[in-house]
This record gives sequence, structure tokens and C-alpha cells, in this order.
Amino acid sequence: MKKIILTGDRPTGKLHLGHFVGSLSRRVELQNSGEFDDIYIMIADAQALTDNADNPDKVRENIIEVALDYLSCGIDPEKSTIFIQSYVAELTELAFYYMNLVTVQRLQRNPTVKAEIQLRGFAENGEAEDNLQRKGTPVGFFTYPISQASDITAFKATTVPVGADQEPMIEQTREIVHKFNSVYGETLVEPQIMLPTNSACMRLPGTDGKAKMSKSLGNCIYLSDSAEDVKKKVMGMYTDPDHLKVTDPGKVEGNTVFTYLDAFSRPEHFEKYLPEYESLDALKDHYRRGGLGDVKVKRFLIAVLEELLQPIRERRAHYEQRIEEVYDILRKGSDRARETAAATLADVRRAMRINYFEDTELISRQAEQYRG
Repeated sequence: MKKIILTGDRPTGKLHLGHFVGSLSRRVELQNSGEFDDIYIMIADAQALTDNADNPDKVRENIIEVALDYLSCGIDPEKSTIFIQSYVAELTELAFYYMNLVTVQRLQRNPTVKAEIQLRGFAENGEAEDNLQRKGTPVGFFTYPISQASDITAFKATTVPVGADQEPMIEQTREIVHKFNSVYGETLVEPQIMLPTNSACMRLPGTDGKAKMSKSLGNCIYLSDSAEDVKKKVMGMYTDPDHLKVTDPGKVEGNTVFTYLDAFSRPEHFEKYLPEYESLDALKDHYRRGGLGDVKVKRFLIAVLEELLQPIRERRAHYEQRIEEVYDILRKGSDRARETAAATLADVRRAMRINYFEDTELISRQAEQYRG
């Protein structure tokens, strides 16, 4: 069996550090590893419209932003297929068939769906299930686990690199695959989830320390942020509220600055930017004892992030001057993706026995039946 990756992002804004540690950096590593036969990276505009139907320009304008972020992070269109979801119409037809394999009750129990419904204001006071109809949750948004299953299975993906919050979605895809194959015969490929290997990357908090980094919460550091913006956001980061003086002992656990250092710092950063400490553990120990100020730690984090983000900014500036070329990459990728999805859809229709016009045996048998 071929080893295939499917992953992607919703074009509702520029991508941020949460995207980078949760999936983007891993995609680049996997792309360059040579381990996989195909890598498909989707700009999920159709999915974004499920909760932005009244603001299509937001989605439309951010297609290019996400594409620029992909290319600036090192996604190579010669090695990975970048495509726009809405240009692969076969995905919609697959989702329509999968809807018959999933109950409303099962969708209501999906933890990711419930959390996203609350986050986007479709439900109140955590009562996502009770409020689904009363608050007017769009059907497309409610059923997006089925759409996601369509996206994954259309490319026969064996591996889906995502953050920990997407585990329930992948599990639902696996259920759909199992159900389809049980009813219609072995046709679809059951995907495996690939989580970040660094535990700090599982769910990177926002700069406010109160939730995961999220565009809708306004607590992001974007991959395209200027050096000045990054500095300002890091200096305003949530730390230990009880660490009022440099001499005060500080808490590392729940301290956003140290969480980011867990995610981004490497041993060589200390030799380069903070040589008085041999490792992150030594820095943490000093902070816990007291005698280490937040400003010094934040300045170190700024240096670490700048080393990561400066090359990304430079590549982005290159592609920003070649927007027509970027759209050509997206067009070619979408054409290739549609060709692959069409082949899977043909397999699905054949398995479901709704491939009437290509079934010459059916046509001949029925012709003989009625002639005889």
C-alpha cells in the first residue's frame, strides 16, 4: 500500500505558531524525508464557509495568505500537492454518501464538534447538544466531520498529521471507513493519526495563556508577523502572576513563556543567545528558585522565535512578488487532486453498485430479461 498524507487548514486568516508546531513544521519534515509516496495539502475553503457563509470575502482573500504561509514555511509544490478544496467537487459527492453511515446522535457526541460549536457562538453555557437546533447551528458546520472523512479518504490517506484536538475527528473518519467497508466491501483506506512528538506542541496556548492559540481569540503570533510585532507580543505574554519581583520564586508550569521555550528552543540556542545557562532545565531551575526576571526569559524567547521566523519572512517576501505564480501552483495542484479524488469516487460508486452505465453485465442481463 502507498503511504499517503492528507492535511490542511481553513483559510480564515494567516497561519500562526500553533499551526507551525501542531502540523506545518512536521509536514515539511515528512515532505523532505522521502518516506511518503504522495502528500496532499488542502486549503479548506469549503469547510471555512460552513461558519463564514455571510462573509465569503474573508475566505476568498485568505486563500492566498494560507498559500503564502505554506510556501514560506518550506512546502515544495514539486514534492507536495497544494490544492483548494472547493475545486475538487468529488469531495462533496463522497460526503453525501457517507452521511448515510453516520447518525445525528454520533455527530452530537463528537467532542471536537461540541467544542467548536461553543467557540463559534452557536451554543451557550457549554450546552452544545441541547442548543444545536435552538441556536441555529449550520448543517454544513455540524456535519463537517463527515466532510473531513471525505477529504481524507478521497486521497486514500494513510497518515493525517494534526493537533491533539483533532483526534475525535480522525476517529470518526475511521468509523466511517470501517462502516463503508463492512457494508460495501474493502474499498476505503483507514487512516492513522500523527500527533506532534513534542508534548508542548500538542496544544500551544495563546499569548494570554488561557486557551490554545486561535485566530478567533486574538492571541496569536502569526508566521508573517514583523520582528517588532513578535517582540511586542512576547513581552506582553502571560507568565506567573505571583512572580512580581525578580527575587520571587516563579512557577514554570502554566507559564506561557516556558511553554513556548519547550516547543521552540534547542540546546544550541543557549550557547548562542544565553550562554550562562547550559540548558532549558537549568533556566527553569533558576526561575523556580528566584533571582531570574521575566524580561530576560522573554528576550531569550524573542531571539529563538526570530531565528525561526526570519527565513520564513524572507521566503514569503519572495512569493509576495509572484502572486500569479502562486495561483498557478494552486491551479495545477487542484487539477491533480481532482484527478485522484475522481478515481476514488469511481471505486466508491462501483462498490455501492451505483455505477450503472459502466456495468455492461447489468445492462445485458436486464435487456435479455425484458426481450425474453
